[in-house]
Amino acid sequence: MYHPSGSVTQQASGSAAGVLDPTAQDTDAMFYQRCTWCGTAMYHRLLCPVCQGSDLRTERSEGIGTVRHSTIVHRNTPAARNVSLIEMSEGFVVRGRVMGPPVGIHSGDRVRLSTAKDPVRGEPVFQLLDEPYRAWT
Repeated sequence: MYHPSGSVTQQASGSAAGVLDPTAQDTDAMFYQRCTWCGTAMYHRLLCPVCQGSDLRTERSEGIGTVRHSTIVHRNTPAARNVSLIEMSEGFVVRGRVMGPPVGIHSGDRVRLSTAKDPVRGEPVFQLLDEPYRAWT
């Protein structure tokens, strides 16, 4: 009985379905995947988190979302910065940064994609759509 040794490497042909290719897309747009079986939208996944399907298609996001959670980070930066979880209108959640003063960003604020990839941290950068009126709260 023949058994291939562990030192022999076998090359896989092709690439995994639904894997995002960052070199083939522009930096001003955000791309996500949608499962063709159950329709779940997700951001940078290899398998669907709902049905574990690997048949994912890449779609372009409109770039509009809502802040679900925001926190201020002081570590490894010269100044405070915010890290936010943004729920996009297509139904997936992405971690990114919202421009503006960190204390002025709250859950429920509407945001728009400014840059799909920050050159320093590599995360999406958003800007507030509506100026919050929080003087009386």
